[in-house]
Amino acid sequence: MTQISIAIDGPASSGKSTVAKILAKEYNYIYTDTGAMYRAITYLAIKHQVPFGDEEQLVKLIQAYPISFIQETDGQHVLVADQDVTTEIRQPDVTKAVSEVSAHQKVREALVSIQRKIGEHGGVVMDGRDIGTSVLPQAEVKIFLVASVTERAQRRYKENIEKGIPTELETLTKEIQERDHYDSTRKVSPLRQADDAIRIDTTGKSITEVVQSIKKVVTEKGYLL
Repeated sequence: MTQISIAIDGPASSGKSTVAKILAKEYNYIYTDTGAMYRAITYLAIKHQVPFGDEEQLVKLIQAYPISFIQETDGQHVLVADQDVTTEIRQPDVTKAVSEVSAHQKVREALVSIQRKIGEHGGVVMDGRDIGTSVLPQAEVKIFLVASVTERAQRRYKENIEKGIPTELETLTKEIQERDHYDSTRKVSPLRQADDAIRIDTTGKSITEVVQSIKKVVTEKGYLL
């Protein structure tokens, strides 16, 4: 059976991680949350008091604290040097700073190298902001998910409340707008739709509907997974 790579890109809270996890489980593929990797480095920078603008020290954190993923009964967990940071990397202080940290060229180069090794043999569903354009440009299926700012803010608000993370909807909305601008205008691997990616607007759609839309794209491209 063909082992392909599925790249899912899009702005914050467009549904990337949720649908990617479901697809990986259904296809028995490896799921790679690249956003969690950038969050992990941001968390380490805060923990070790490394300035977000200090590119060299941020790269040293990547080298000193290997990032890995493990599958638990409640889902995928993120580890840095064997410490579970799944909850910590979703805190507001990390969310607020991750775009600045991920904009550094050397930081991206270090993490992209790891991501490419994960996806080099196919059988992977990878989500992020530059998967189809930079990390896995050879991916057989590329999806670009979008949704209105209002809906994305409401989704993140609901997620944070369920996780017990202090959150204000108005603040979230502003942060998402700012992050959209930052991610799409940064010099290194900006957020943009790959020329051969299929755009799917998730506004008003259920997770099931989005998953089915992507599976339809896979089928229409001739892949039986």
